Amino acid sequence: MNDKLTARDFATSQEVRWCPGCGDYAILKAVQKALADAGADPANTAFVSGIGCASRFPYYVETYGFHTIHGRAPAIATGLKLANPGLDVWVVTGDGDSLSIGGNHLMHALRRNVGLKMLLFNNEIYGLTKGQYSPTSRVGTTSPSSPKGSVDTPISPGQFAMGCGTHFFARGVDTDKVGMSDVLQQAHAFTGTAFIEIFQNCIVYNEDVFAGFTERKTAANTQLHVKHGEPMLFGENKGKGMRFNQDTWSLEVIDATEAPDEVLIHDEGNAIVARLLIDLNMPVAMGVIYRQPAISFEDTFYAHHPSRMQRTRRVRDFIKGPSSWKVTKD
Repeated sequence: MNDKLTARDFATSQEVRWCPGCGDYAILKAVQKALADAGADPANTAFVSGIGCASRFPYYVETYGFHTIHGRAPAIATGLKLANPGLDVWVVTGDGDSLSIGGNHLMHALRRNVGLKMLLFNNEIYGLTKGQYSPTSRVGTTSPSSPKGSVDTPISPGQFAMGCGTHFFARGVDTDKVGMSDVLQQAHAFTGTAFIEIFQNCIVYNEDVFAGFTERKTAANTQLHVKHGEPMLFGENKGKGMRFNQDTWSLEVIDATEAPDEVLIHDEGNAIVARLLIDLNMPVAMGVIYRQPAISFEDTFYAHHPSRMQRTRRVRDFIKGPSSWKVTKD
């Protein structure tokens, strides 16, 4: 592996074709940079996608890639990881692709802790199919499928992941390349399923849906970037902090200069605090919100598999051979 790779080494010759101004461009650049900074090997990396605007991703990254079928990317990626656990496997999906038709596949990948790096581009709308409301669309969202406003209760990707037993949940936003690159590198280093929700602006069908916390002029006061072992501070000059209210069991904003000892220290392994951070409306929590190391699914699978991952036969030999194996005690 060449340790001098740059982001350009992970860019293909394909013309990148998203709508002008789409947040996907920034995410693509951040991923390419993160791969280079993490020392990833293009020959040992694969991107798997489903259907949607985000799913064009494999064409634009100079690695192996599979553009698969609607909602099934986690299942196909799981098979790929089991076939070759040494591969660095990434899944790229959207809020509609993964949380609607693909919800069941996503759930099982998360609970199994398969060694995948999963990027969910959340723009709260179906972009490729012309703007229908999606599972993450807010109540009242007007669209071709909800002209009078959606009445559906939206799914929280973070709470969904936590409920499925994820071991790694993080957030990024397309307007913050530095923060997103850091999160991507941490996901790359994680053993098991690393699930990242990336807020992404759909400039055509749901423009500025996240403007309340992504505007650069106000981002310091509307985004809380958490880091393990560090106090939860935000605002101009880090003058605001988050405190745990024991009476309401919730997080609240305080003046950090007046009560610095009451500012909560971020603990990635605390699932209760992670859920509270996910539900924060303002500021919106970013960074690695939850991380709980555990053995990966592929390691557990092959620890109990008769082959012990010893490849001594060719695929065609298995096809022509018996349809079962004999399990004996060691």
